[in-house]
Amino acid sequence: MPPARRQLPPPDPAVRQQALAALTMGALSLVGLMLGLGNLRRGVYVAVLTLLFAVAAIWLGVTASKKARRSGTARPRWAAGGVVLGGLGLAFSALWLLVLAAFWPQLNAYYTCMSGANTVAAQQACHTQFTNSVSGEISVLQNGK
Repeated sequence: MPPARRQLPPPDPAVRQQALAALTMGALSLVGLMLGLGNLRRGVYVAVLTLLFAVAAIWLGVTASKKARRSGTARPRWAAGGVVLGGLGLAFSALWLLVLAAFWPQLNAYYTCMSGANTVAAQQACHTQFTNSVSGEISVLQNGK
């Protein structure tokens, strides 16, 4: 029979609230990024804001876990979730900012074209133009190595 596992006391309410704040900030970083993809100019600001939310979520989750460990209590329930969601938000926000930095002219032309496209054929033409310009940019980057 395995030895009984020692039950740790629950964390302080302040530490639990900090862990819940970490989870909330991590979730906001993901939701905010999804909402900010519709408008290119707003997307830049939203990506930076969600990047900050993600960093805050990671910091809050890690510090809540450290506080609980130092005080000899159980790890707060939402701390790990906050760190995971914050990490995902950080990765996606950083990737979106990198894409914006690399393909800003192409994305700007695409959004401008799509805003004036009233038919399916016009939308398809915008999509083809965007695909060709991005493919051209990628081939230039590959040949420039």
